Amino acid sequence: MPRIAYFGPSGTFTEMALAKLESTGAFDGPVERVPAPSQGAAVELVRAGKAAGAVVPIESSVEGSIAPTLDALAVGPRLQILAETDLDVAFTIVGRPGIALEEVRRIAAYPVAAAQVRMWLAVNMPLAELYTSASNAAAAEDVVAGHAEAAVSTALAGERLGLTTLADGVADVEHAVTRFVLVAAPQPAPPRTGADRTSIVLELANEPGSLMRAFAEFATRGIDLTRIESRPTRTGMGTYRFYLDCVGHIDDAAVAEALKALHRTAARIRFLGSWPATATAGTPPPPDAPAAAWLADLKKGVADL
Repeated sequence: MPRIAYFGPSGTFTEMALAKLESTGAFDGPVERVPAPSQGAAVELVRAGKAAGAVVPIESSVEGSIAPTLDALAVGPRLQILAETDLDVAFTIVGRPGIALEEVRRIAAYPVAAAQVRMWLAVNMPLAELYTSASNAAAAEDVVAGHAEAAVSTALAGERLGLTTLADGVADVEHAVTRFVLVAAPQPAPPRTGADRTSIVLELANEPGSLMRAFAEFATRGIDLTRIESRPTRTGMGTYRFYLDCVGHIDDAAVAEALKALHRTAARIRFLGSWPATATAGTPPPPDAPAAAWLADLKKGVADL
């Protein structure tokens, strides 16, 4: 039974995402779930050989990319994304038994969760001071430990710990979605499906036009970039790495050509993987067959092409 790490403790949305990946056949059979205290810790369990894979959140439709996950994947031995899944995210306010919502004066929350319910809290719990927790499930544990009277958490965590549900379906934005990915040791990418996502990390020379030239490798080949983000390298002021997602697969000729071109010019390129996308937003890369057939005819000496 493979060990799969996840951003825990038990009761987080990430554990729910792992369960969804299990149910949709991402693994050959049942797995042993291994909670980790952070996204980086989950990833490091894979690098250390203590887990066969890790499930971590990577992007929220409300708050954008999850920075700790991006940073964990950009440095250290390379890992590869093999699959993704999306979850609709709304929170449950759980509290110690006997307390009412209006009586809460300290509420525990993971920062990403707090950002997604801040307007709701301002309206419904204006007197509650925020206590920072390590995860959504850890926020519920902080209530049990006495650090807070209530928590922005999940129904699963509240049930596990015997807490009372004070409010359910809490979110500032309806239909909020978080995307989670399964990462593992480098290996051949899952087969091309025609509805795929490819992700890379770029570090470029600090010179005029370097970013524009990198983007041009995608644009001139008709490749649709669906996410462009910069993060500091943490090595000095003004130094950044760029995270790019595009529609397509490394086995698509246009994507492969772009990756080869970037490898020739970038200071560093890290391939994070090609895998089936849960949502097919964007335009697939152009097919290679017509151009390949034309080139083959040229090589054969066919006239009037």
